[in-house]
Amino acid sequence: MTGLQHQSHKDLLTQVRAGRAPQAGLDAIIVPNGRPAPYLRQAIAAAKELDAHLLLLCSLRADADSAAFAARIAGVRVTAITMAGLPDWAVPGFETDKLLRRSRFHRKVDTSLKRNLGLLIARLAGWERILFLDDDIDLPDLADLTAAAGLLGEHQVVGLRNAGMPDNSVVCHALRDIGAAQDTFIGGGALVVGEPAFSSFFPNIYNEDWFFLLDDRKLRSPAVTGTAVQKDYDPYRDPVRARGEELGDTLAEGVYGLLDNGLGLAEADEKYWREFLPERRRIISNTITQVQESGIGPAQKARMVASLKAAVGRNYLIKPELCVEYLGAWQRDRARWCEHTGLHASGVGLEEALVTLGIGVQARGRVNTGGKRRSSAPPLVRV
Repeated sequence: MTGLQHQSHKDLLTQVRAGRAPQAGLDAIIVPNGRPAPYLRQAIAAAKELDAHLLLLCSLRADADSAAFAARIAGVRVTAITMAGLPDWAVPGFETDKLLRRSRFHRKVDTSLKRNLGLLIARLAGWERILFLDDDIDLPDLADLTAAAGLLGEHQVVGLRNAGMPDNSVVCHALRDIGAAQDTFIGGGALVVGEPAFSSFFPNIYNEDWFFLLDDRKLRSPAVTGTAVQKDYDPYRDPVRARGEELGDTLAEGVYGLLDNGLGLAEADEKYWREFLPERRRIISNTITQVQESGIGPAQKARMVASLKAAVGRNYLIKPELCVEYLGAWQRDRARWCEHTGLHASGVGLEEALVTLGIGVQARGRVNTGGKRRSSAPPLVRV
């Protein structure tokens, strides 16, 4: 059956030892920043070492002023943008968002928005090699970044291998915790992206980075090298996490299962999802049983079961028709994204890129360049 969920997708990646990779620089490091400035220590160190521009897209607990200040005193070229002031039209609205907005599958997070804004700024500014780096990632060897950038000559995207807390869904964490050979894949937390891949975008769904790695039919020739370390987190802290992940995890695992079998998106029809969805629910239900029968401590066991029940409950709301409809909307969104990116001239430089996207216009007088302000309006951008 082609609908089986796979525990590893490593055969879809080209594995390259960092020591054997060609070397290249990075134009920019882009951080979807949601944490206070001390969490940027790794990104600042990497930007300084590689003489790359640091683009900080700030919301939640992040503060653009303190983030920019921390980078500047380290001697790093930095632009920090407060996402709350972003014009609605800077990043296009997507059909996939509209499809889920009034459903239980809608996710109120801005990670995809930040990454898409980063792609737009990169294209307009004329950057050709960028690193997406989350603010909870450590990089043991910064030379891995120049190796990953060097591989962009043959690959459109290159991820760093995660040697820390596995960056999996709650369901995959539970599979690993009961002893299954659950693997990880590359992701947006430490992802080097070349200019040809700027034509892709991140949909607002869990596993948005897996969708970014796809073109219309297949993967964008991804490679993996070097090492990144995801800091620890508790996947079972709140069952809400599992509910929020389930649609994206189901769709991504289903699509990548097809790719593992040498097939493509054309085979992701209603018949396929009618096979895959019951199999997905069987896996989660079996995992619940194995957790309950395991020697895991009572408190941890209860939290794991609660999260897995939340996941399988949400999965019962996923219909084959929704899967097909979402993938169709996502493909149309890809065309819309390409149209949007083509509206503006590329390579105009960073300052003009901000103006083009309405950030510089709204921030006229709010851009701090060399300590000089053009007006007393509240800050949106810090440079």
